[in-house]
Amino acid sequence: MAALSTTPIVCPDVIRDRSRLAEFLALPQFGRIQALYVWIGGSGLDIRSKTRTLEKVPAGPDDLPIWNFDGSSTGQAPGHASEVLLKPRAIFRDPFRRGDNIVVLCDCYKPDMTPVPSNTRAPCAEAMEKVKEHVPWFGIEQEYTMFTLDGRPLGFPKGGVPRPQGPYYCGNGVENAYGRDLVEAHYRACLYAGVNISGTNAEVMAGQWEYQVGPCEGIDMGDHLWISRWILQRIGEIFGIVISFDPKPMKGDWNGAGCHTNYSTKSMREEGGLKHILQAVTKLGKRHDEHIRVYGEGNEQRLTGQHETASIDEFTYGVGNRGASVRIPTQAEKDGCGYFEDRRPASNICPYRVTGKIVETTL
Repeated sequence: MAALSTTPIVCPDVIRDRSRLAEFLALPQFGRIQALYVWIGGSGLDIRSKTRTLEKVPAGPDDLPIWNFDGSSTGQAPGHASEVLLKPRAIFRDPFRRGDNIVVLCDCYKPDMTPVPSNTRAPCAEAMEKVKEHVPWFGIEQEYTMFTLDGRPLGFPKGGVPRPQGPYYCGNGVENAYGRDLVEAHYRACLYAGVNISGTNAEVMAGQWEYQVGPCEGIDMGDHLWISRWILQRIGEIFGIVISFDPKPMKGDWNGAGCHTNYSTKSMREEGGLKHILQAVTKLGKRHDEHIRVYGEGNEQRLTGQHETASIDEFTYGVGNRGASVRIPTQAEKDGCGYFEDRRPASNICPYRVTGKIVETTL
């Protein structure tokens, strides 16, 4: 999958007076609802969506119709056999249309109902089903960078750079925190939608933020993270801000962006679980290169051993060490149980691939 560009090409004409939309969204729907189907496109990073009308509120994903789209336009099918099917998997409330309207997360299949090559959810769901008795929990820290329409990170002056890193992490004030209104809008929209968002904070680089999703069990982790990303991009449309998941959005002495992945199983969370944590971490170390291959494109620019990262070339772990590949929280060591944090995944990961790989290696 390709990393998102740090120099987005956006037409300023797409920014309109959105207050004109409100009067139309207030119109009654007379019992019919809008269902917006969301899926992941062929690059593995592009989020696609389209809407259909339903005559009633569905009881669950299985109550929704399978739909289709032109896969030749998303890099998921050839032109001579372009039909790709959308299988509903999870339902969320629509924070933009509200009411009974819904957002439907889908994965993609060929007409014979075999997964298309870019469908990473299907193998992840199989992996999670095999280990469900271990009750795997995940929490992902999604970092991202906000860019202006002319390609500058928020807070970066035209033709220059802001003050060095230091005041921006968890910072406050107009001189330190850039884009907070978008962050607050995203947080509330995720809560409304039913995304298990658990927190947010400004990050080390100017214009860079993080939010956390989880704890989520099994396949829910990928589902909730993808919908949170879709909400973030949609809110970016409203604010006229481009969202980048590039793991190294600015070269030089600036932090990259990651997707630190917190993980535990039932045995790790119970008394004496620290030994199970250490066993899992040891297993991760033995398959370091395999994990790096699914931990995000362009991650070598981020995992340099600087800026709170370990080197991409070696595996390390430590208690409370944010410069290691894996961090075991000091509280987990103190309690003798808990979870660990894999700090290697980049901000542009596919969460299905990462969570599936972690359970495959550790269980």
